[in-house]
Amino acid sequence: MPQLDTSTWFVTILSMIITLFFMFQLKVSKYSFPENPEPKSLTTSKSTTPWESKWTKIYFPHSLPQQ
Repeated sequence: MPQLDTSTWFVTILSMIITLFFMFQLKVSKYSFPENPEPKSLTTSKSTTPWESKWTKIYFPHSLPQQ
């Protein structure tokens, strides 16, 4: 039974890694990224929830008298 010839494995694996690297670079280079990103303006809107009208200081633990 002949032995497995592994002399070309290094070249094969190295060429595969290099090829994958270049393919990945080509994929990434096709994306267009914004050159100068601008921050979005955040507008907060006041939402009314049912419990806001019922909220009193009694329920707020920090407003209770110190013991």
